[in-house]
Amino acid sequence: MKKYLFLMITLLLSFQLFAHGPTPQKVQESVVINAPADKVWTMVKDFCNIHNWHPAVEKTTCEKKGEDTFRTLVLKSGETVYEKLRGVDDDLMKLKFEIVKSPNPFTDFNSYLIVTKGSTDNESTVQWTARFYRLYKLNPPIPEGQDDATAKAAAQAIVDSGLKGLKKTLEAN
Repeated sequence: MKKYLFLMITLLLSFQLFAHGPTPQKVQESVVINAPADKVWTMVKDFCNIHNWHPAVEKTTCEKKGEDTFRTLVLKSGETVYEKLRGVDDDLMKLKFEIVKSPNPFTDFNSYLIVTKGSTDNESTVQWTARFYRLYKLNPPIPEGQDDATAKAAAQAIVDSGLKGLKKTLEAN
């Protein structure tokens, strides 16, 4: 009887291992900027003006729907991204947003940027964290271009180019 019970439990657990779906992905990068944290924060928290520092964004339009703020990014490629502001915390210098609709190979993209003071008054660090899933949410076989590696590479490119653009813009002023 014990062997039978052990076998049943083992089989049940093994089926669960293969039925999990996609694994959450994460990209987290930071950059040191030679500018005071309050100046950096002023630029980062301006949700409707990301086009001023992100090199992939041509223009931004914002709209309010009730209490919520949404932005539409027109990318230099001509594609559009629709995002929702999730929160602005002036005390923590933290901006949170999610991508609602985009041509990117990921889904459930939630992101935040945090600005912290650096070792001097004229230095700050910006950390950008993004969490998301690959586009294809079912188990294998996974269609080409909808896998974890493709999703992570796309998110990495957004974060990397954004942080470089932010640094370049702030240090030029």
